[in-house]
Amino acid sequence: MKKIVITLFMFVSLVNAAEIYATFIVHPMRDANLAFIASGIVDKVDVSVGSHVKKGEVLAQLQNNDIKAMLAVAKTTFKYAKKNYERQLKIKNLIDEAKFDAVANRYESAKNQLAYQQALYNKTFLKAPFDGVIYAKEIEKGDAVSGMMLRTAFKIQSISKRKLLLSFDQKNRNIVHVGEKFKYQLDGDGKEYFGTISKIYPRANFNDRKISAEVITKDFLPGLFGDGYIISNAKK
Repeated sequence: MKKIVITLFMFVSLVNAAEIYATFIVHPMRDANLAFIASGIVDKVDVSVGSHVKKGEVLAQLQNNDIKAMLAVAKTTFKYAKKNYERQLKIKNLIDEAKFDAVANRYESAKNQLAYQQALYNKTFLKAPFDGVIYAKEIEKGDAVSGMMLRTAFKIQSISKRKLLLSFDQKNRNIVHVGEKFKYQLDGDGKEYFGTISKIYPRANFNDRKISAEVITKDFLPGLFGDGYIISNAKK
C-alpha cells in the first residue's frame, strides 16, 4: 500500500510539473582582472597561464628598492621615537606637559609614517585574491605600469567551482523558483546532467527580455554552452 501511495505521489508531481526550456553558458564561480594600483617597472613575474595559486600568493612585483629604503628609515625613526615616548611616559608627572606632548606627537607621527611607507611597499606586490588558476597573463618583466591608468596584469578564475548562467523566457518568471531542478546537456555532449537553481536574477535582460538564473556545478570548462529544462512544480 505504501509503495502505491509513493508511486501515485510521484505521478501527480510529474503531471503538475512544467518543463521550461533554458539555454546556459558556463562561467567560473569567481573571476577577477588583477592590476597593480602603484606605478613602476615590473621586476618579477612569478606565475604564468595555467598556474594554480593560493590566496595571498605573490604573482608579480615592481622594482621597489627606493620604497624599501624609505620603509627602513621609517622603521628606525619609529623605533627610537617609541623608546623616547616610553621613557617620557614613565616620568610624565615630573616633566613639562608641553614637552611630553611634543614627544607624543613625534611618536604618533613616526607611527603614521611607518604605516604609510608599509602601505606603499605592499602595493609593489600583486597577490592572488583567492585560490584559483591564472588563465591570462598580460605583463612581462620590464613593463611599465601606472596606478593612474590601471592595466590588467593577470586574469584569475576559481579552480573547479562553476556556475551555469541560465536564460529563459520572461513569461515563465513567476513559475521558476530557487531550489527547482535543472536537467541539461552541454553542446556536443550527449550526457544528461542535473543541477539545482540557486539564484534567480531580479530583472530581465534589456535586449531580449530573458530572465537569468544560476545553477552551481564544477569542473566544466568556462565558456562552454548548452541547454536544458527547468523542472518547475507549477503548471505553465
